[in-house]
Amino acid sequence: MAEVQVKESGGKKGGKVRSKKGGGKPDMTPMVDLGFLLLTFFIFTTTFSKPNMMKLNMPEKTDEKKPETTESKVSNTITIVMGKDDRIFWYQKPLADVTVDDLMETDYSASGIRAEINKKRASAIDTSKFTVIIKPSNEATFENAVDILDEMEITGNKRFAIVDLMPQEQKAYEERMARPKGQ
Repeated sequence: MAEVQVKESGGKKGGKVRSKKGGGKPDMTPMVDLGFLLLTFFIFTTTFSKPNMMKLNMPEKTDEKKPETTESKVSNTITIVMGKDDRIFWYQKPLADVTVDDLMETDYSASGIRAEINKKRASAIDTSKFTVIIKPSNEATFENAVDILDEMEITGNKRFAIVDLMPQEQKAYEERMARPKGQ
């Protein structure tokens, strides 16, 4: 607390004794405690922003050896192959018939892969069963995977699958990557 310093008289006789009042020095310890209490209160009562993440639904793991498969018509699907150097290809053919000439190159823009997905979904026989098959190559980056998943959210596709390239597609992809971009 504040303290007052009083100077004692040195033995003078006959005079009035006056004490000198110096400037009081307040004790700041309670103020520091109050500051920490307020800081703690505001930290604990603040709501922190939640990160925006896209929900990824994975199928439940089963003990059966053979997974359940459903046949889908080619006109109800589009297959996207992601390559290195931000190259992306799509095709709409049966897997056994895929050749290097079937891989159509596009980009990750709104007028690229998004437009192709929307066109193919619009021309599908059953738009409620339209499925996008995403096949990243070994050279595809994580950024490419995030970009294509963003496109699924933007285009409103709820049915999509991320699977590995099959040998027929891998061969066509390697031949396509040997060609310069845009040809």
